Amino acid sequence: MPHTMSRMGDVLAGFHAAWEFDTDSVLIRFERGIRTPKLFHALGERRIPHEAIAGVTLTPGKRGTTVLHAVPRQGADPLMEAAAGQLKDGSDPYRLVLPAERETLAEYYADELRAVLPAADEGPAERHLVAAPEAPLQFKAYDGKASFDGKSVAFRWFWTGASSAKWKAGDQSFQVSDLSGVEWRSPEVFEGHLRLLPRDAAGRLAQADQDPAAVVFGLGYGPVHESLPFAASVLAAVRASGPAPVVTPVAAPAVRRDPADIADRIRHLGELHQAGLLTDDEFTTKKAELLAEL
Repeated sequence: MPHTMSRMGDVLAGFHAAWEFDTDSVLIRFERGIRTPKLFHALGERRIPHEAIAGVTLTPGKRGTTVLHAVPRQGADPLMEAAAGQLKDGSDPYRLVLPAERETLAEYYADELRAVLPAADEGPAERHLVAAPEAPLQFKAYDGKASFDGKSVAFRWFWTGASSAKWKAGDQSFQVSDLSGVEWRSPEVFEGHLRLLPRDAAGRLAQADQDPAAVVFGLGYGPVHESLPFAASVLAAVRASGPAPVVTPVAAPAVRRDPADIADRIRHLGELHQAGLLTDDEFTTKKAELLAEL
């Protein structure tokens, strides 16, 4: 007889979320407190089937806390697949931070959960097992507005941020059935962007600000809590639409950049530098790289 959680409906509450243990899943309800990461606010709650969990760890946290971590199985959650390891620990929805005095209780639940997980050698999931954030979704990036209705993605360019290449290409619309995947680079790093990967393309432009299939993020534009659920929702729809063909990226030929585009990117660099997101050395290096493209 398979092991089941000892008491269905048991709840373990942490600082920013509470985990409810069910016979076949863990329901994570995120708090809406002022200190709660905005990504948790956006997610609301998520049900994680046991088969979507690869393992469970319990480790000491910072400042008198302990951290219960349900390690997601590769390929099981579109949100984590889109994030591709870029989420900071504090914004990881699979980490429950608790006061250190609850460590014994957390250890009990960790053991209970381990006992009902599938065999560790099952490998990556063949399909998404965790529900993606539901469409419609939209957010404002640095150079345009992105919207997704469940079937197609639309990019509408902003004259204040879009490159001349995007203006020439015009506003874009992409059917999910024509895509093979999504590339998300966190807005918390330089040159963050969301790029749609077409099924029939052998390669793509190296620069996201020149690619009409991408929107770029900037300071205050395309924040994680808006752009990541968006990327996950599109990715889940792409996977559900059928198997993606093997796409072999080909290095794009060097493209001479428009001086106006270079000026925009340097201005954006300056914003990041002033906000303390780039060091003096990083700012100088990136600025030199951009100027070298003129």
